[in-house]
Amino acid sequence: MSEQKIIYPEVQPGTLVRVHQKIKEMTPKGEEKERVQIFEGTVIARRHGSESGATITVRKISEGIGVEKIFPLHMPSITKLEVKKRYRVRRAKLNFLRTSKKKLTEIREKK
Repeated sequence: MSEQKIIYPEVQPGTLVRVHQKIKEMTPKGEEKERVQIFEGTVIARRHGSESGATITVRKISEGIGVEKIFPLHMPSITKLEVKKRYRVRRAKLNFLRTSKKKLTEIREKK
C-alpha cells in the first residue's frame, strides 16, 4: 500500500498558522481521553523541504514568555494546519524574532 503524502507548500517562514494536534490524556479515573489542541503562532523556520522528515518551528508569545514548538509536518497526530496570515519577510530563518523587541505583526502583510 502506498501512503499519500500531504504537501504544505503555503507554510513558509513569516506565516501565521494554527496547528491542530490530537492529544491523548488520562482522566483521574484512568480512562484515556482524546482532544485536539490548537497552537497558534508564527513560522520562524522550515527545514528539510518536502521530505518525510520535514519540520516547521512555530513561535508564539504566551503571557509575556516566548514558546516554541517544532512540528514534523507528516506526523499523524496533526489533523489540520490552517494558514491565518502571510507576512512579507526577507529571510529564510526568522531567528531575530527571538531576541528583538519587534514583532512580526509590525512587518507589512502580504496582499
